Amino acid sequence: MSPSAGVTRSTLRQQIADALRDEVLAGRLPPGREFTVKQIAEQYGVSATPVREALFDLSAQGLLASDQHRGFQVREFTVADYRAMAEARALVVEGLFRDPAERVAVRPEGLASIRRRAAEAVRAAKGGDLDVLIGYDLRFWRELGQFVLNPYIADFLTRLRVQAWVFAVHRLRRDGMDENVLWFGHEELVEAIARGDREQVHAEMRSYYGHALAWADRLEAREAEGNAEASAIGNAEGSADGPPGPGSAIPPESPGHCA
Repeated sequence: MSPSAGVTRSTLRQQIADALRDEVLAGRLPPGREFTVKQIAEQYGVSATPVREALFDLSAQGLLASDQHRGFQVREFTVADYRAMAEARALVVEGLFRDPAERVAVRPEGLASIRRRAAEAVRAAKGGDLDVLIGYDLRFWRELGQFVLNPYIADFLTRLRVQAWVFAVHRLRRDGMDENVLWFGHEELVEAIARGDREQVHAEMRSYYGHALAWADRLEAREAEGNAEASAIGNAEGSADGPPGPGSAIPPESPGHCA
């Protein structure tokens, strides 16, 4: 294979992975949606190899689940998964800012761009524009992650944020967005980091994760209520279809009925 062919395939692989990630984050590929390498290759008009590589990349990032016989499907994250994501991010960020001089290097030249991302994310959140919010929020956290001296930690935090949006997007489209779900503290967090105000950074992050965990509590309560209602309906239907109890009227057999 020539060097140019290798570059082309690598570029296609990344482009396909980016396009599919955008589809998942936009909610156009809902959780549980199944597809094969062949279907995606035909959709984009490319060969199977870069598609297969892109799908395995997204599987490694936790966005897709793969099955040898059924192909790939968009991963379904539960409320428990979302709670675990929030707690994991909280623990890691708390550790980063426990002694930021060793783990975080704020570059003043990078703050202007992050401030713009923060302002746009807040504007989109308050305006209810979910697609714009997701894009700016992910850029905001990714650029903040560039201040983290350990690239593995930065990558881990970015992946968790993407997974959290995969969990959230279809629920937000279904239920709507408001201040009880969304967090608007991007700008305050940036300024606390710019000042080196470690206590305020911790306060803003506690607010951030508090919003996430409070939403998880409400979702769990709603799911429990929905399960209880479904169980009650199922029990009622089962009673209606079951054998007649004592004293019930038993209709006469119709002609041709076989006991």
